[in-house]
Amino acid sequence: MIELSDYLVLGALLFALGMAGIFLNRKNAIILLMSIELILLAVNFNFIAFSHFLGDIHGQVFVFFILTVAAAESAIGLAILVVLFRNRDTINVGDLDSMKG
Repeated sequence: MIELSDYLVLGALLFALGMAGIFLNRKNAIILLMSIELILLAVNFNFIAFSHFLGDIHGQVFVFFILTVAAAESAIGLAILVVLFRNRDTINVGDLDSMKG
């Protein structure tokens, strides 16, 4: 039978992979957004694991709200990246440091 510690280890691996994606690749904005989403997925995974093993449904309901906000956040982030790519012809974070009006 799968125990709670197995789910927590998988959540920790997902979180570590997301953190590695942020720290190893700081140039591509799309990979940064995907890494942030992976970290959020790891947190949601832990919420669901604790909710299941404690027999409480509140953690699973909270995950639905988090996923709704995450979907809106990723849509807005990608829309901003599309606008930046049209204006600057790049999505490298290092090239986007100047904010001109």
